[in-house]
This record gives sequence, structure tokens and C-alpha cells, in this order.
Amino acid sequence: MAVAAMGPAAGTDMAAQGAGVAAPVDSPSRCQAAPAAALPAPAQCLRRFGIEPGGSEASILEALYARSIEFQHRSDFVQASAALDCAQASAGDRAGGALEYELLRRRGVIDYRNECQVEALAKFKQALQLAQHREDRPAQSKIWNNIGSTLRRLGDYRGALQALMSSLELQRSLPERDSGPALNNIADLYRDFGDTAAAVRHYDQARAEFLRAGNRIEAAHVLASQGVLALDAGQIGRGQALLEQARGELDKAGDRTYVLRVHAELGRAAIARGDLAQAKRWTDSGLAIAAQAGTAVPAPLQLQAARGDRLRGQARAAQLRVQTALAALAPQDSDRPALLTELADDFEAQGEWPRALAALRDSEAAARALREARYDREMKWLQLRFETAERDRTIAALATENQVRALSLKQRTLALWLTVVSALAALLGLTVFFLRRQHRVRVAEAARRARLAEEVEYYRRAAADLGVDRARLQAALDSRDDAVLILDVAGHVLAANRSAGELLQHPGASALSGRAFGELLDEAGAHRFAQALERLDESSAPQRFDFRLGARRDALSAQLSESGQGEGLIVLGLKPAASASGVAPTVADGAEHEPLSVETPALADDDELRQSFRRALVELMLAVVEAWERSTGQGRLELAEKSRIWRVTVDDGRLRARAMERYLSLSKLPRQPRWRDVLRSGYYVLAECSLDESVRGELQRHVDAVLAYTRRHALV
Repeated sequence: MAVAAMGPAAGTDMAAQGAGVAAPVDSPSRCQAAPAAALPAPAQCLRRFGIEPGGSEASILEALYARSIEFQHRSDFVQASAALDCAQASAGDRAGGALEYELLRRRGVIDYRNECQVEALAKFKQALQLAQHREDRPAQSKIWNNIGSTLRRLGDYRGALQALMSSLELQRSLPERDSGPALNNIADLYRDFGDTAAAVRHYDQARAEFLRAGNRIEAAHVLASQGVLALDAGQIGRGQALLEQARGELDKAGDRTYVLRVHAELGRAAIARGDLAQAKRWTDSGLAIAAQAGTAVPAPLQLQAARGDRLRGQARAAQLRVQTALAALAPQDSDRPALLTELADDFEAQGEWPRALAALRDSEAAARALREARYDREMKWLQLRFETAERDRTIAALATENQVRALSLKQRTLALWLTVVSALAALLGLTVFFLRRQHRVRVAEAARRARLAEEVEYYRRAAADLGVDRARLQAALDSRDDAVLILDVAGHVLAANRSAGELLQHPGASALSGRAFGELLDEAGAHRFAQALERLDESSAPQRFDFRLGARRDALSAQLSESGQGEGLIVLGLKPAASASGVAPTVADGAEHEPLSVETPALADDDELRQSFRRALVELMLAVVEAWERSTGQGRLELAEKSRIWRVTVDDGRLRARAMERYLSLSKLPRQPRWRDVLRSGYYVLAECSLDESVRGELQRHVDAVLAYTRRHALV
């Protein structure tokens, strides 16, 4: 179960499906704005929602808001919006100011829960403009919190963090602050980043704020989120203790909705410890609470109960429980993949292999549908951002054009007056002289910019010229009988010969081009392939590993080695393994594959010249990094990511460009350096960065020094 289900963004009315509400996949037809319709008659719509007319406006609005929330908990978002329409109709001409803000915000919450994140964001931004116009700081803080939660769901984590920090700063500036919701959402964001320590720290701060405000229910929600986070991190004991504490506080507060989720997580913790009896007690207790309250049993609770039944040998009972839970879910509910996986395990435990395989396929299809829906939401958000940027650019261009026209009109009017008034002839001459001088300055500036543009284009062409000549690679490969592939530093296939295609069960070798080689392997083989790439970054020595290709029984032996020509290419040789009894992660014995020849002369074997060339490469790479950092304010990791020349790897939980770092020290420089990648890095910084003339000249000097060595020895 996702951690988000345990801790709603308190105070935002945006507890995303916390009460077992289905999280439907985003549907374009559902999220499209409905045509504007006339508001209903106030008296009629009030009776429709069970509210008698004649009460005070405040009481009527609060009752309609409560009805809207009830419909949202039942996933009836049409009726939830209808309740807000009734509230707007009841307010009549008074629906402005604070009421207009509140209606907009609540409509945004409905879109958020309905997984229409882009539409929700538009409403939240309109509400923010109203709050800023009224200088209502508490309202601004609340809506910034809503915007942050929405951007997080859209995958814009940087924007989400900025919005949540804005909400937190506004709350801290208020006399009666309520910063718990913002801190809770920031903790959720750090949890998504995988920064557990920061998430725990912010959860602690959020709980302290809720307790200070006397909101014990939301404090218990935070405890539950911390408990699930501990379970996900493998801290079973700590997670169970936190969940039991949260359960006790929720029981005291009478919150039966979230206590069911806590029971499900406690059952999961007991199963993880192997205590099936305790797991049964927790799940049975949760089911009894749901039956007593007459509420639907959340899918996670059903899942843990079924899992406990299966582990206790009651696979048939587990199967029936899961099928009952699936029948109550929406076709595209986010809990469906986990339930289908459990159903497959239940069938497998009963020996019904065809039904188990069918359930697994259904689980994968449901998970794929959820991933595609999330991708569609993010793409829709990116499209909206692009369209907004284009619109702003067009508006700015029109404004500039209007300013130019106004300035031109003013100049013509002035010229007319100067012509008419003969007494100002001298002033007219000075004006003409000044305008001509400005024109010369503009011409000179335009010429300078043109020269700079020519230099940038030259650098880009030079970088492209140093790239991989795929036709030359393919010709070299086709001349070989053994199975050989050419990979880039990221492990993507650039070229492959016919023997490699047949050995990898791809008769058309061209079909392999552009694919990640790791995707062709089984999970263990992909892991060994990634390790071999990392070892190749550390050492130029060839790396060998064995793997299996999907369902293929025969093992294959692979050898990774550098091309040896400074082009940053990796040669991957393949052959059947000597033994098919298993795939071992150790280095296999045997002769190395013959290196790939691309008919490029190497440096002369003169040690002094070779050392000079190596020093020139290191000096160039140091100059590239220094110029990048001075011009962009970013580090070498960002240079590796944006240039896409150097591979970025994960080392002990953090990103590193280890291959690039070897080129920053003469002692660590590879025996056969990828000098083309060093030159391409220099050209990339020269072309893409705004550099001072002195920095540009120094960097160009280092580039020319390396080029002098390469041209002298016919390397380029």
C-alpha cells in the first residue's frame, strides 16, 4: 500500500483516496470541461440535497460543503460539483470575494481527487489570484499547499517544493500559524525523493504542529505515515510500534475510516515478521470494525487478510476474498494490480497454473494502465506549460512591437516639429548625429553577435564531426564473422552485425539499434551487465560476464572492452557460454574477443609525446569543468547529464560521473583515453555557455592544443 494513503494533506481537503476511495486512472473525457450550464434554482437544489431553505447563508453553505465532501468520498464527483453549484446559486449576487475563492478552491479539490490534475491546477491558480488580490495571507498559504500537492502528482517536484515552501513561509508569518499541512506534504515529497531522513524529520515537525494546534487526528495520520515509511524501509519493529500508537489515537478520536488502513499495515508488519496468528488478529479486528460501522472494507485490508489466509494454507479462502475485493473495485483502481498479484499466488498455491498465469497477466495490464495514465497526465501538464510559455512569448513580442511602433511615431512627430521650427535646426543636427551614432553601435553589436553565432555553429559542427560514424562502424562489423555489437557509454546499441542479431534472436540486426542492451537480458543478466559497465569505467581492462536471454536456456558469454580509438565506444563480443548449467557472475575464462578496428591511426609510441598529449587532455577537461561552473553555477554532474557525453551512475545512493572524474587527474587518466569525448565536452561548453572573452579564449587555447596533437598524428 502506498504511504500516501495513510497521511492526508491535513487542512487541504485533499486526502487523496485516504478513506478507501478509488483512485481512477485519468481519462481525457472525464477531465474535459463541461459546457457552462445555468445554475439551479436555490430552493429546488437545497431540497434535493436534503437541506431546508430559510436558514442562514453560512449554515446552508456549510451543509452544502459537507454534502460535496460526502459525495467525493463515494467517488461521485458529478454530485459533488452539483452541491457546489447549489452553493453558488444560493449565494446569488453575493458569490464574490471570499466565497468565489472558496468555491474555486473546492472545485479544484474535486478535480484533484478525480485525477484531473491539470484542471485542478488551473482552478487553484485562479483562487490564488483572488487571495492575492484580497491580500488574504491564510488563504494564500492554503492554496499554495494545494498547488504543491497537485504539482507533486504531475511529477513537477521542483515546482511542488517551491509551492510548499511558499505555503510554509506564509504560515510562519501568521500570528496563528497552521504549518502542519505544509510540513506533512513536504515530508511526502522527500519520501518520493527517497530521502528517508528528511522525510522523517518533516513528519516529526508536522506532528508537533498538529499537536500544538490540538488536532490529534491529523497527528495520528502523520504517525501512520511514519509507520508505513518504516515498514517500507525494512524497520519492522519501529513501524509496528508507530502504527499501534496511531491506531490507539485514532480509536480514541473515533476515526474508523483511517483505522482500517492502519489495521491493514499492522497485518502486513506481522506477516513480514512471520507471525501469522498476530496478522490474523489484526485483519480480523479491522474487518469487524468495518462490519460494525457498515463501511466498505478497504482493498489493502482485504489484501493482507487474503495473504494471511494463503500463508496459513487456506488458499481457497484467500482466492474468494481477493475475488470479492476485486469485484468491489473500479476497473482501473490503483489497488487492482496488487490484488491480482495475490490472486495469482492463491491460484498457484492451489496448483491452478493456467489461472495463476492469467491473473499475473491481468496484474501487469492493470499496472501498465496506471503507468500510462500517469504519463498522460505529466505529458498534458508539459504541453500546457509549453503552450503557456508560447502564449507569453507572443504577448511579449506584441508588446515589444507596440512599443517600437509608438517610439517610431514619436520620432516622426519630433522630426516634423524640427522641420517646421527652423530655430531648432541646430538641435535637429545634433539629434541626427546621435541617432547615427546609435545606429553604428547597433551595427557593431549586430556584427559581434553574428561572429559569435558563427563561432557557436562552428563548435557544434566540430562536436558533431567527432561523433560516431555509424556507417563506418556498420561496415567494420559486417566484415566480421563473430557476434559483435557496438555500444555507447550508456549501454545503448549503436550497431550490430548479423551474427549478433541471430545469437540474440533478432534476425534483423538493425532492429537492435537504439535499444538498451540491458533490456534484452533477464534480470540477473541486466544486473551483471550494469556492473560490467561500471567496472569498465574504473578500469580499461576487458570485462566478461554470462547471461541468459529471456526464456532461453542456453547461457551466453559476453566481453566488454573499449574500442581503443578515443571515441568513447564499447565493443561487446558474444559467444555461447562454455557451460549451460547456470549463469555465474564471475569472470569467465577464455580468449578475449578480437578488438574492433575502425582504421584510425594511433598516437606514436613516443613516451614523451604521449605524456604531453595526456597532460593536454587533463588540462582541457579541467578547463571545461571550470568554464562550465563559472558560467552556469552548476557542477560537473549537471555537465555530464546535459551534455549526454559522460555516463552518470548511482554510487552508494548518490549520482556520480565517475568516467568524467578520471579525466580530471593525470594519475587516474585511462591508458587509452577517450580524447574525442574530451574534445566534444570542450565544444559543448563553447557552444552552449555564455562565457567571458578571457574564459572563452583560454578554453579555445586548450582545445587547439589537443587538436594540434591529434592532427599531428592523423587522429582527426
